[in-house]
Amino acid sequence: MIDFSRPANIVAPKLLGCTLTHGGVSIVLTEVEAYLGEEDAAAHTYRGKTARNAAMFGPPGHFYVYLSYGIHHNVNIVCAPEGIGQGCLLRGGRVIEGHDIAYRRRQKPDRLPIEEDNLARGPGNLGEALGFELTDNHKSVSLTAPTAPPEWVCGPRIGISKNADAPWRFWIPGDKTVSTPRGYKTSNKYKA
Repeated sequence: MIDFSRPANIVAPKLLGCTLTHGGVSIVLTEVEAYLGEEDAAAHTYRGKTARNAAMFGPPGHFYVYLSYGIHHNVNIVCAPEGIGQGCLLRGGRVIEGHDIAYRRRQKPDRLPIEEDNLARGPGNLGEALGFELTDNHKSVSLTAPTAPPEWVCGPRIGISKNADAPWRFWIPGDKTVSTPRGYKTSNKYKA
């Protein structure tokens, strides 16, 4: 069982390989990023608690869902003790159940067919495939741990402009559901 009361950069690699089920779809998490609150200029909680980020200051092991660019529901798992404001952004996963539901949510009539590896690649796509909404804020997280923890690597986070060099993006190497860029040299073996 994952101890979500630990710092986000400790929790993040432990999420890899876990299965998350929501809205009739199950995914295996393949990519996550850690955000460390007031010590991390890229964190939504860097400047303190607001109405938007209040869920991040709640108890660990709950969801923080926010709207990105007015269209994407990005999903985080709150970490660290209550009141600290840390979390792990779920960046990518492999759909293992509910493919038809995920395709229905993700496939738009005016777009080319979505490849299976792209169903939940990227935080907005993951949130859409799983059917997350802002009403899922504060809800308790339930994950199924893998039978054997995967190997993982870490490197700088992507898609941000502040504190981007922090090596707090974690992913399963070689997995096609991971966002690019994938090639960083820092390698670690999962440790409980």
